[in-house]
Amino acid sequence: MFTGIIQAIGYIQKLEQKGGDVRLTLNTGDLQLSGSDLGDSIAVNGVCLTAVEYTDNGFVADVSGETLETTSLGFLKQGSPVNLEKALTLNTALGGHIVSGHVDGLGTLVSQRNEGRSIRYEFSVPQKFAHYIAEKGSVTIDGTSLTVNHVDGNHFGVNIVPHTRDNTVFKNYEINTQVNIEVDIIARYLERLLTGQSAAQGDSQLLNTLSESGFIK
Repeated sequence: MFTGIIQAIGYIQKLEQKGGDVRLTLNTGDLQLSGSDLGDSIAVNGVCLTAVEYTDNGFVADVSGETLETTSLGFLKQGSPVNLEKALTLNTALGGHIVSGHVDGLGTLVSQRNEGRSIRYEFSVPQKFAHYIAEKGSVTIDGTSLTVNHVDGNHFGVNIVPHTRDNTVFKNYEINTQVNIEVDIIARYLERLLTGQSAAQGDSQLLNTLSESGFIK
């Protein structure tokens, strides 16, 4: 588990193709790795990866073909910057929200504009998980815990203050950049609890259940 508070920006030092999978060697920059063990989890752009080896300036992790297809890790190249966060411990301050490191899918940056000293970024997401994103709720973008400021269909906006922009990969975003999206884990489980066994019947059943329960009209 993670908090969504980025601890460092690293970069991809090396990519090795291995039978459909990829082995990544990462330079972790200022991330403190002393005391880390083999098998520890480290979030890379919001994707939970397992450290299989440590180097003088970072770590090595294997990425499966499925992860490459469903997250932005498949777009990474040598030198690509990445957000990094070590796994949550019992004495870690929970400054963001509970993040699993299991990405739901890709979002796309559709616009950005200045709002005072912050920047409003607007993203589109696949319709299949747009209903999990709620105004003033939490969302994780490339591993960064953020508050949703507005929602319009399958689009949503967040405001990025200067500190967050300067200390994450947000500063590298351009229009049409694809990012890893993880919705609030509570929203996922709430849906399952409300729908029960009927969850397999899809979104139409969910809407009917929510309506019958008085959550929507």
